[in-house]
Amino acid sequence: LVGAAGFLVRGAHIPWKPALDQPVSPGLLSSFGAAMVPVLFAYGGWQTACFVAGEVKQPRRDLPRALVLGEIGVALLYTAVNFIYVRTLGVTGLAQTTTPASAVMRAVMGPTGATIIALGIAISTLGFLSQSVLTAPRVYFAMAEDRVFFHQLAWVHPRSRVPVIAIAVQSVWAVVILLSGRFEQILNYVTSMDFTFFGLTASCLFVLRRAGDEASGFRTPGHPWTTGFFCLCSVAVVGNAIYRFPANTLIGFAILATGVPVYYIWKRTSRT
Repeated sequence: LVGAAGFLVRGAHIPWKPALDQPVSPGLLSSFGAAMVPVLFAYGGWQTACFVAGEVKQPRRDLPRALVLGEIGVALLYTAVNFIYVRTLGVTGLAQTTTPASAVMRAVMGPTGATIIALGIAISTLGFLSQSVLTAPRVYFAMAEDRVFFHQLAWVHPRSRVPVIAIAVQSVWAVVILLSGRFEQILNYVTSMDFTFFGLTASCLFVLRRAGDEASGFRTPGHPWTTGFFCLCSVAVVGNAIYRFPANTLIGFAILATGVPVYYIWKRTSRT
């Protein structure tokens, strides 16, 4: 996509626009935050690498490297793609299409280009779904091993050594979520849930640092300022999602709330 549009589109240029078309106000910041929801989701996925940390041979060394290098690679790729979108379609053309990749490739190579990129997107989507289905069940598996979830989910296939039942449950639940609403609705409460726990997880670093450097297992450049900034950004994302999309966001919190009593019931049962 980047190569074809970068080398084959002639005469295209970036239309320069003012950074702000209205004075800075709470409403503008809220709109910017709402627009960032799909962007933050697009840059997500890095956290799923942590789900398999228990199966990594040298997680203290390899996991931070994988997270940092992977996110840098994604940022460079996404920035290049968006540069190509604006360069080829212009701001107005980009705003008018819901399939910018297909629009760019159609402008470059005609209908054949649009078909090629559509197939590429389908393959990429399948890859994302595959990693999601294979990584998230590790959480259920760990919960079952700790006796705070159905013990059947801790079962590992004797030959493949994967939690088959946990993967099946994850797949069924994904279909339930898929049928529960529109993409935008699901995106809002998934992103708000993600950043609720991103912020909570990052805040644990303050506790770990009080226990000593060895407790956290790795160095964090700029801590506590970088950690605090990340926590504040997470709070802002969640708070703005509740303000702008209260119904969709509260669905996510309702699903989360149902897990609290279930957890304590299982915890009490596991002790008896």
